Amino acid sequence: MGQKVNPIGLRLGGIKTWSSQWFSERNYCELLHEDVKIRKYLKEKLYHAGISKIEIERAANKAKVNIHAARPGIIIGKKGSEIEKLKKDLESITKSEVIINILEVRKSHLLW
Repeated sequence: MGQKVNPIGLRLGGIKTWSSQWFSERNYCELLHEDVKIRKYLKEKLYHAGISKIEIERAANKAKVNIHAARPGIIIGKKGSEIEKLKKDLESITKSEVIINILEVRKSHLLW
């Protein structure tokens, strides 16, 4: 039986970076569960927008969420109305202020 290696874990040092960039000694478990809830909620709600990657950065009582999507216009909505709803939903999931950045992915078919 061969040894199985996770391809993302193998590339973390050189090619890829962590999907969450924060550190906490006290509330690590709670923050990790919040990250999982945020990712699950965004993947379910924004499935049709072509989400390729979700990055979460934390500092003090703020959480910065970077969403890499093939169709960012669907996430933003008319005059930013959808992104405000999304921000309120994420703030109800977490106990901190949420800042959302939406980044466009040009060639989404190459990311998988």
